[in-house]
Amino acid sequence: MNKQPVALVTGAASGMGKAVMEKFQREGWAVIAIDRSEIPPQPGITPVVADITSYSALRDAVAGALQGSRVSALINAAGIFPVSTLESSNDALYRQIFDVNVLGSVNTAKVASEFISEQGGALLMFASVDAFAVSPGQLLYSASKAAVVSLVKSLAIELVGKKIVVNAIAPGWVETEGTLKSGRIHEGVKAVPMQRAASVGEIADWVWAFSSQPGYITGETLVISGGSYMR
Repeated sequence: MNKQPVALVTGAASGMGKAVMEKFQREGWAVIAIDRSEIPPQPGITPVVADITSYSALRDAVAGALQGSRVSALINAAGIFPVSTLESSNDALYRQIFDVNVLGSVNTAKVASEFISEQGGALLMFASVDAFAVSPGQLLYSASKAAVVSLVKSLAIELVGKKIVVNAIAPGWVETEGTLKSGRIHEGVKAVPMQRAASVGEIADWVWAFSSQPGYITGETLVISGGSYMR
């Protein structure tokens, strides 16, 4: 039996994934932190270098890190958002975005569900407000995140027998290294009714609330956008 609950967190080297990793660590969970980049080891965190686009490599890495423990939650925060338009899109860019954002979601869900606790657990995927309200220059990214929203609904039905709830969050503008570097965030937040972006800490708090205690909600996507999109 696990001494403490275990969370798998992807995209944990930076941004929202890192904030989620640190939130679960502070709450006393053991965290297996997955990224393509090295993550410094620290108490309560087991860093794993793995590519979520490869199911076999991801499964082997997670199995080795778990060492017989079971998973109570998966938070798949890994994702990419390169600019794409009809003119700039090509086969390679399509595969790059969909491999990480969509295939990666399938692979992480498959691995997590295989190692889930006997008591069940929660899978939480990162979608985006762009799945519902598209942005200029995000043709393929928006489509990939809409696919994630659909995957969550299907997985919620498929995995209910394992006592697993599957949900997603759909952030709007968030102050991460990537969004700040692109510079687009400074103009983007002007259209947000709250007139600001979310902090990574705010996102991590919502992730915690939505996935640490799975309950009667499954198949849903929570939009966290400061009012820029309302369903």
